Amino acid sequence: DLTEPDAGSDLQAVMLKATPDEENGCWRLNGVKRFITNGDGDIALVLARSEEGTKDGRGLSMFIYDKNDGGVTVRRIENKMGIKGSPTCELVFKNAKAELCGSRKLGLIKYVMALMNGARLGIAAQSVGVSEAAYREALDYARDRRQFGKAIIEFPAVYEMLSVMKAKLDASRSLLYETTRFVDMYKTYEDIARERSLTPDERTEMKKYSRLADAFTPMAKGMGSEYCNQNAYDSVQVHGGSGFMKDYACERIYRDARITSIYEGTTQLQVVAAIRHVTTGTYLNQIRAYENENIAEAYLPLKDELVKLTDIYAAAVEKVTSAKDSEYLDFMARRLVEMAGNIIMSYLLILDASRNEEFDASARVYNNIAKAEIAKHAEFINNFTPSEINVYKKA
Repeated sequence: DLTEPDAGSDLQAVMLKATPDEENGCWRLNGVKRFITNGDGDIALVLARSEEGTKDGRGLSMFIYDKNDGGVTVRRIENKMGIKGSPTCELVFKNAKAELCGSRKLGLIKYVMALMNGARLGIAAQSVGVSEAAYREALDYARDRRQFGKAIIEFPAVYEMLSVMKAKLDASRSLLYETTRFVDMYKTYEDIARERSLTPDERTEMKKYSRLADAFTPMAKGMGSEYCNQNAYDSVQVHGGSGFMKDYACERIYRDARITSIYEGTTQLQVVAAIRHVTTGTYLNQIRAYENENIAEAYLPLKDELVKLTDIYAAAVEKVTSAKDSEYLDFMARRLVEMAGNIIMSYLLILDASRNEEFDASARVYNNIAKAEIAKHAEFINNFTPSEINVYKKA
């Protein structure tokens, strides 16, 4: 239970109060939580302000409560656009009994950040699933629907959409799997460290994978959820007028997809988390590592294109960072992160296709998508000066 009416993305503003009840050896929670997934459940973790007089994250601690102890009521279940199978609640705490979970003052600084990384990876996976559902509905409909004497999948305008949907889906899944691999690797080393001391090489490896997991998680969540929304949109479009009707699953998928780029951190917050890996070179270094992977001969021309795109990306990063203007960097952050993501996902699909020809079409289509997207972002950055930000402020 994290979000409050006045504390959404800014969890440092959480004000639900936790007061020690020394007589009963527990804590008492008072306040309101909003947008709580499965808030009608019995057991929950609650982020609350335990330190009197504080106003930032250092005054927050994590608590656990049992709804059966009383003191918590569901004020309402939200009437949402989508994901209606998941109850989202507004909760009112009135002297609710709770226990401290972990150490005081580390609720946001340590525990929530760990929880959020896992949650963001979960939403990345959810996005792939919804994207897959959208693609399947569109593909099935395009095969069955006949116009002008033939199935609409035979029209270039339709099969172009479907090929792009499939490429975005496969790219999202490849990025998700790569991210989870990094997470698995560093967590494996953490488990080993509980049994024995790590060797210097193992410790170095653990730090490397931890850094990569930290870099790839916001990218997988941010870009995966955006592609999920785009695929859901295109699925409705393939259905035409039928897609606007509740008779077809794509209408529900379209509504369900929308939340993926909002909850557990908006796409904009994922960019905030990812941009430091642009400026510190984490993404560029990993891209160079992909350059050295074994790639099938058939995809070497695609690799050559990616090498050129990497140079364009590196030049864009240098242009933005050399200005030494934090507002300018934040303004361009989304474009820089997307450029890195496009190159990374294209490499991952080429590597997938090198192992399994099933990914051949997606690798080739996505390579073209990456070229177009990077050219677009690079042109915007090259033709933009920090002083022009004021124009956007006034718009």
